[in-house]
Amino acid sequence: MIAALDDTHDPALTSWVASANEPATDFPIQNLPFGRFRRPGDSDWRIGVAIGDQVLGLKQAGLLDHDDITRILKLTPAARRTLRHLISRSLAADAPPASRVHEALIAQSAVELGLPCPIRDYTDFYTGIHHALSVGRLFRPDNPLLPNYKWVPIGYHGRASSIQVSPGRFRRPLGQQGGAADKAPSFGPSARLDYELELGLIVGQPNDPGEPIPMASAEEHLFGVVLLNDWSARDIQAWEYQPLGPFLAKNFATTISPWIVTMEALAPFRRPFTRPAGDPAPLPYLDSADNRERGVIEIALEVHLQTGAMRDAGHAGDLLSRSSYADAYWTAAQLVTHHTCNGCNLDSGDLLGTGTLSGPQPAQGGSLLELTAGGRQALTLSDGRQHTFLEDGDTVILRARCERAGRRTIGFGECRGSVLPPPTLPG
Repeated sequence: MIAALDDTHDPALTSWVASANEPATDFPIQNLPFGRFRRPGDSDWRIGVAIGDQVLGLKQAGLLDHDDITRILKLTPAARRTLRHLISRSLAADAPPASRVHEALIAQSAVELGLPCPIRDYTDFYTGIHHALSVGRLFRPDNPLLPNYKWVPIGYHGRASSIQVSPGRFRRPLGQQGGAADKAPSFGPSARLDYELELGLIVGQPNDPGEPIPMASAEEHLFGVVLLNDWSARDIQAWEYQPLGPFLAKNFATTISPWIVTMEALAPFRRPFTRPAGDPAPLPYLDSADNRERGVIEIALEVHLQTGAMRDAGHAGDLLSRSSYADAYWTAAQLVTHHTCNGCNLDSGDLLGTGTLSGPQPAQGGSLLELTAGGRQALTLSDGRQHTFLEDGDTVILRARCERAGRRTIGFGECRGSVLPPPTLPG
């Protein structure tokens, strides 16, 4: 079942944490995302919930008796709702004074935020049909979508070891790039480094090997959603991806945001799942009444670029594009069900990337590959500089918000990553 609305979503609900009541905050009391943090001098991670510009340590507040985030991920939906209600009541404006809760608050700016949970495995899907169409037209103008796209959620196995938390930094990757047909490939730094605007679904309850998860219960196995930047070396990718798909072009870095916005918090931002007229209906195993009625999550997305020169000048960066998760071709539940239909077991903390979430208009591309037409049309930034692919010193910032009339807006915080110069090979 998809999470239902309850009194924790009441738009009139306010908190005694003043910053949580500010209209611009990503983290009002209606959100309550989970993450992990360390105070200065700590060696171990603590479980925290973001509230306004503060972090509430749940064990320190007496709301948990442990700091094991994996135990939280494994909670049943009913137990998750109970914990959400407990936290909400403790932070509500009319809550009775509780010194232990007050003392467990600390400013987000005063702590180190870690990966929100240990990530055991990572699968990246390809649910953004507008991205698939745009990229397909660059290489197959007459046949941009392959025949299977509208029938099966496409995905590949990513690399969990190089997933980093925002704000992250990584070195420009080295690799092979193909040349002319009669010449040997070259080796060196990628010259066509790109970002990809995605969301990441965090698995909560695991399933046993050999036990597929049906659509009716698929979302019960998801804990929540993070922002995800799937950095991509397009020149390395073009040379290596046939016949087995991405490898070194994708596995050098993936950046995610530090707060998991729970499936419960996203309940007010649902809408029906439909397909365009003439498109095939999903096969029966990828269909359910709940998914048809409320399977789509409306999340507005943005990409900003801050060059090194902008940073030096105190410029926050340029907005490059806006898009929405509501335009994805496959829902979160369909990804879980398809991933497990062959008996594959998902584990608590597994990460499922949505794939690049572009909009239907050219200016809504979720990657530079789209916005620059494969590098042929440079972007003109606000400082007058021309830009195609990412340069050393560039920082990409992803942001997301859920907004609906009559509901309290919630956000995801930032997913920020910066490009460092490439490594130097010995010898």
